[in-house]
Amino acid sequence: MFEHMMKRHDVLFVYVGGDSPLKEKYNDVASELIVYTYFFSASEVVFPESVTLPELPAVVVFKDGAYFTYDEYEDASLSSWVNKERFQGYLQIDGFTLYELGETGKLVAIAIIDEKDPTEDSGRLKTLIQRVAKEYREHFNRDFQFGHMDGNDYINSLIMGEVTVPSVIILNTSNEQYFLPGEPIETMEQLVQFINGVLNGSAQANGGDGFIQRIKRVAFDARSTIMSVFRSSPMLGCFLFGLPLGVISLMCYGICTAESDDGSDDMDALKREGLTDEEEEDEEEEDEERQRTAELEGPEDEENEEDDAGEKDPEEKKTD
Repeated sequence: MFEHMMKRHDVLFVYVGGDSPLKEKYNDVASELIVYTYFFSASEVVFPESVTLPELPAVVVFKDGAYFTYDEYEDASLSSWVNKERFQGYLQIDGFTLYELGETGKLVAIAIIDEKDPTEDSGRLKTLIQRVAKEYREHFNRDFQFGHMDGNDYINSLIMGEVTVPSVIILNTSNEQYFLPGEPIETMEQLVQFINGVLNGSAQANGGDGFIQRIKRVAFDARSTIMSVFRSSPMLGCFLFGLPLGVISLMCYGICTAESDDGSDDMDALKREGLTDEEEEDEEEEDEERQRTAELEGPEDEENEEDDAGEKDPEEKKTD
């Protein structure tokens, strides 16, 4: 029965023992994570002789052809331990799996290979990652998840760059940082040294989730979307992006033209007002000149009249 269950499930958790506080915790975790993995409860007698438990009650995970026991003192909370152990030590990774691995809090070491065109280097890197996942489990299992990914398209979009195929990359899904080896990985020692460098902080981290990186992400996503549309359908791309640009250009042209026309009308109005003011000033000056002339001519007429009167008096006397 137990062997039959192992063949059906790659990963399964089993509670062994009677009622206890550990069983209550196990039931709580099982009810929370039942959609992600498989949980069972059994007695010790169902296991083969190769399975020996140090004490009871116990929680055991069976995967990768082996079994591992939960240690309350070393593994912190049961929920955290189950969340980290619910994946196989090595697995094929895609975008969805990588998203789920982000919930474990582990770093993800990935061999980027091309399964459609396998090469000797691709097979070697894949084998090295598998060996590290199995042989160095005690050293790296708490902090690393291992696997391989077919192609580099998803990784390129994730890091907003380009990684060669085949190659090795380590991702920190919690803060979007990534690590690349300084030189091509060719041996187990180089791979272990690279992983240790990431673990102790000596390896250079790239990317991140800072403000500048977020701006780059927006620009990169916009560029990628536009390029993908033009690659798939150039005519559709021209219509989708050309039509709005054309409408915006016409609107800008209309706004600029309207402003210039208004400006010219204002200038004409100002010129007319200026001419009207000048004409009024000229008329006022002419009126003032007429008044001055009239004032000057007035005294002269009076003197002439007096002279005429003086000249006429003798004649009048003579007539008398």
